[in-house]
Amino acid sequence: MILLLRFLLAAASGFLAFTANEPLGWWIAGVIGMAGLYAALMPWRGRPGPSLRTGALLGLVHALVLYLLMLPWIGEFVGSLPYVALAVVCALSALLTGLGGAAVARWRHGFLAFPFVYVLVEWARSSFPFGGFAWVRLAWGQINGPLASLAVWGGPALVSLAAVMVGAGLVGLFTRDRRIRLTALAAVVLPLLAGLLTGATVVNRDSATTGEATVAAVQGNVPRMGLDFNAQRRAVLANHVRVTEELAAHVAETGQELDLVIWPENSSDVNPFADQRAGQMVAQSVAAVDTPVLVGTITRDEVGDRNTMVVMDPEEGAVDHHHKHFLQPFGEYMPMRDFFRLFSSYVDQAGDFKPGPPEFTVRMGDVILGVATCYEVAFDPAYRQAVLDGAQLLTTPTNNATFGFTDMTYQQLAMSRLRAIEVDRALVVAATSGVSAIVHPDGTVSQNTGIFHPGHLVETLPLRNSITFAARYGQAVELALIILGGILSAAALVLIRRQQSTTTTRRPS
Repeated sequence: MILLLRFLLAAASGFLAFTANEPLGWWIAGVIGMAGLYAALMPWRGRPGPSLRTGALLGLVHALVLYLLMLPWIGEFVGSLPYVALAVVCALSALLTGLGGAAVARWRHGFLAFPFVYVLVEWARSSFPFGGFAWVRLAWGQINGPLASLAVWGGPALVSLAAVMVGAGLVGLFTRDRRIRLTALAAVVLPLLAGLLTGATVVNRDSATTGEATVAAVQGNVPRMGLDFNAQRRAVLANHVRVTEELAAHVAETGQELDLVIWPENSSDVNPFADQRAGQMVAQSVAAVDTPVLVGTITRDEVGDRNTMVVMDPEEGAVDHHHKHFLQPFGEYMPMRDFFRLFSSYVDQAGDFKPGPPEFTVRMGDVILGVATCYEVAFDPAYRQAVLDGAQLLTTPTNNATFGFTDMTYQQLAMSRLRAIEVDRALVVAATSGVSAIVHPDGTVSQNTGIFHPGHLVETLPLRNSITFAARYGQAVELALIILGGILSAAALVLIRRQQSTTTTRRPS
């Protein structure tokens, strides 16, 4: 009965962690979910904690519920097999979360160690294999709460640590030992207080503003949903041309002067440098707004196909570009294609794109713009390197049309919002089919579009020159957290092994 209760608690914790993510965005549920996971792993009054094997299974159950609920968008048009396979693969890493968690939970102050174990495994899952899958980090579900502000000090890793610390600390409040309760109270209060103070004093500091730029995001929409929307490629381009011309008419009526315009990823899926008509259509749009336009397209060079964001200037033509560096495995390229073809014919729909160099800025007129194309927003180095290279403003151009009316676009917007806080920059999300949004340096969204509705957003945004602690030292902070997580996990496992050896030695023969 006790074991069943532990597994039910682990499953419930996965469900709660899911509800913290957008579009629900109940950040406190994520914290309570972490409390539930830690409670499932710890000894209960008068009873020993679960074995390491059982702890591993508890971690697996938690993660299976979380990822099966969070990732259905992957199978929207390719069926359930790829979606379930990814959810299971991601959940397997939580075997280590449960094993390490069950080990440290035997300590009197195990709630202080468990967050480091959690972040260690989260880092591993976000890094391996094939570059990892950073989409399912706990931090993304904290964007609506005070802990999100801690991103300026350590990025998503520190936010995840804080969320687990608060959750595990809540469990520690129910112990009978007064000293442990006081420590647990500190574990709950201090991260929340640090988040609130950081949000009030550090996040979105106007002193870093060096100017302003009036920016527009264009959402042209696609002719139809699904994997084959690009079968009408020129229609996608035509949609963005039409909405851009509508934008030009709008700013002419209002008297606004645009500094730059951002189109989404794949907005010109016909290469304007290889197709004369596509080139004319793009030039027509740039001339209409009479300002630099960032255009998402597919290019090809001596290396191979590239997913490219190119700056088109009304006078000089193509002047700068960003080749997508962090490519999506099983989408933009297919690792081990022959092997995975045994399980699904959809692998042949995956591209064969080549990554660009780790350079994430383009110049648009007088503005240095940081660019993380779609999937790149989940990776820490993209925007950190961009601001270190002088980015004054950020953009996430994205193409979410292949995922229909799912949670995917909202989950991705949450990442952009946390990145804005992390590096203290305003950010423009431009999506082919939605959701496009204007994000301010404090992570708030001032404007957004609907899904599968054409439209444009225009706003004057601050240009910043600040370099946050996370932008400069975020990798070192995460490294310190995962090293500590490894040390604590190893120490707990060694102590358990010694205790087992001592017990075996003392048994009478």
